[in-house]
Formats: sequence, C-alpha cells, structure tokens
Amino acid sequence: MTFTFPDGLSPDVYPLAWLVGRWRGEGVIEYPGIGKKTFVQDLVFDHDGGPYVRFESTLRVLDETVPDKLPDDGEWPAPVPDPAGTVWSTETGYWRVSTDRPDGLEEDKHALEVLVADASGRITVYVGAAGNGRIDLASDAIARTSTASEVRASKRLYGLVQGRLLWVEELAAFGEPMRSYASAELDRQ
Repeated sequence: MTFTFPDGLSPDVYPLAWLVGRWRGEGVIEYPGIGKKTFVQDLVFDHDGGPYVRFESTLRVLDETVPDKLPDDGEWPAPVPDPAGTVWSTETGYWRVSTDRPDGLEEDKHALEVLVADASGRITVYVGAAGNGRIDLASDAIARTSTASEVRASKRLYGLVQGRLLWVEELAAFGEPMRSYASAELDRQ
C-alpha cells in the first residue's frame, strides 16, 4: 500500500504523517486501586498546516465490547450512553518534531516534544523519539491542579503494526511505582 502525505501537512512534521487521521478501537485499563476496565477510544491526529500535529483522545469505559469492524452502513454507532459507556478521560495536545537532536539519537529517528492536557486537571510535557512506525515518549514535566490525581511520571509507546495503531501507557501514580496502566489497538477510520 502506497503512503501519501496528508494535504497541507507541514514538512516539519512529516515523521508523524502516518499518525494523521481518525482512529478507533478497544483497550484495557488495569491499575492498582482502579481495577480492570474495558474502554473504547476515539483518537484524532489532525493538522492545520502549522509545524505540529494536533491530538484529541476520548476514552469511554464500557460494560460490553465494541464492534471490531465498521458496520455495513459505514458508520460507527454513536457514543454509548451512560451507564453502558462513561467518559473516563479526554486529552488534547500538540505533537512537534524537535529541532534539537539529542546526543545518541539514532539517525533514523526524530526527536519529539508532545504537550498533553488532560481534562482531569493535568498537563504533561513528553519528550521522545519517532522512527520506523514507532514512537517512544517519557514525561519530562507534569503540572496539576490541586484537585487532579497525583501522577509522578508517565511513559507511552505507539506503534503501527499491520495497519493498526497499538499503544501502551505506563504510570507512576497513586503511590505506585512505574507500571502498566492502559493499552489499546485502534483501526484507522
């Protein structure tokens, strides 16, 4: 399958071009004090021609599974209403390819700076690298409001595997050491 760059995408973010689009799929949250929860995620990476990619994510906790393929009518069902599907988290942010090149970064990778605002009252600055259909991020700074949950550190891994976007997040939060928090497999819409 031939890849084409999205129309109007800034060359500054070509290493992120494969992310641009709408993604949807199912995942699992499992963390001490939270338990295990299945969710559906709607994820959008888009752009307006600036030197960044915009990011928007919504996770809805479900009591039932999500269809694994687009229905025959070509439309995903509307978000599941309460109590079958409850918004767990929403995030927005910006992804940029850094003009700085850290020592030791492999030639086929690009340094990243990612800013993520969580509606629960937290802003996280991630740094990392993208290359060969894989993105590794680690929190560099986390700021939170007085009512937000304490998250001390976070890591995220995104990968394009056989046309699907797979991701996993680790957290150090709620007094726990860094450990797996959530993961999902998403299909392009």
